[in-house]
Amino acid sequence: MPESGVSRAQHTHIPTDRTGIPAVTDPTATAAARRTGLLVTLVLGGLTALPPLSMDMYLPALPAVTDALHAPAATVQLTLTACLGGMALGQVVVGPMSDRWGRRRPLLLGMVVYVLATALCVFAPTTELLIGFRLLQGLAGAAGIVIARAVVRDMYDGVEMARFFSTLMLISGVAPVVAPLIGGQVLRFTDWRGIFAVLTVVGVLLTLVVWKWLHETLPPEERHTGGVGDALRTMRGLLGDRTFTGYMVAGSLAFAALFAYVSASPFVVQEIYGASPQTFSLLFGINSIGLITVGQINGKVLVGRISLDKALGFGLGVIVLAATALLLMTSGAFGDVGLVPVAAGLFVLMSAMGLAMPNTNALALMRTKHAAGSASALLGTSAFLIGAIASPLVGIAGDATAVPMAVVQLVCAVGAMACFLGLCRPWQRGDARA
Repeated sequence: MPESGVSRAQHTHIPTDRTGIPAVTDPTATAAARRTGLLVTLVLGGLTALPPLSMDMYLPALPAVTDALHAPAATVQLTLTACLGGMALGQVVVGPMSDRWGRRRPLLLGMVVYVLATALCVFAPTTELLIGFRLLQGLAGAAGIVIARAVVRDMYDGVEMARFFSTLMLISGVAPVVAPLIGGQVLRFTDWRGIFAVLTVVGVLLTLVVWKWLHETLPPEERHTGGVGDALRTMRGLLGDRTFTGYMVAGSLAFAALFAYVSASPFVVQEIYGASPQTFSLLFGINSIGLITVGQINGKVLVGRISLDKALGFGLGVIVLAATALLLMTSGAFGDVGLVPVAAGLFVLMSAMGLAMPNTNALALMRTKHAAGSASALLGTSAFLIGAIASPLVGIAGDATAVPMAVVQLVCAVGAMACFLGLCRPWQRGDARA
């Protein structure tokens, strides 16, 4: 396989640090370090942005899909559930594969299959086939999610890893900001099938970028040589770590609260409150900007000054309060409040995810240097499985009420806080600033 551009930069005589990025020893080395670090950041950011891009470009089209394929809203929401479930199951396979064969080969294979599955979605004639193609799309797209996290763990540790996750949130957070806007504009010129055509092109471009620029970050001597049994034993050992499991489940439940919003918001905003697809896209983008902003505050201001556990606990507390307020508003406790207060509550909930999501990943992966791929697979599988369960629950009462969305969000938020306090028990480990 041809050596990537990043690999060539690292194989010069420029000294490197433990991350594989050239150490800063002179102006030439400084420039090389900046180029290499930027390339790695952009490539990993693109990989982590692909799942929200795949999901969120499609959101404004959900009502149109129900009409075009003559299917009920709950059935069409299963296209989201199938993609999420595929991403969850795919990570269980790809994570251990990347620990055994390295990061590059499984990633490239996954990207090629993702492109093919997305192209098939363009031509799906029925809801059932669309659900099947979305499942395949999720299975293949899992490679980018799990391997991007594993690469970060290969390269960074401690405070630097937490900061890098926040940087990735900035890049990947652009996807949910622009994706619904792009989706809404695509719907002006074509139907929902055109959205999958655009995603196919994006997948092809990202595959080429990965092939050219992403180097191998797991040295052969650090790879696992065992088979399926060894991978299962490794995962069982990780799950036996109470603290790791606590962060994993807390992060997964927080993700489920977020995905309850992702799954329900097209119907809540457009069907219940009468907003246009373009207005929905604008509101979704504003909420994503809130998540990005708080994520950057976490990475640039909080990390290294206060413990990640304190930042995480505060974020989970805000999510609980926002979910409680949403339930009161949508259930009519304050009368007919209209779209603006509900949108404000969703903005607060989404923004607080900027504290919950990067910190749960960083705190969990800090404990798993020996099996970053398997640990990343468990984190992703748990998050997407719980998110897939939450997705159809928000539509269980039809598209005439937002109460199920708020109930799911509150249950998930309270569960995340309970796992954090009951399993992680940060006060027993001291004030770790890493």
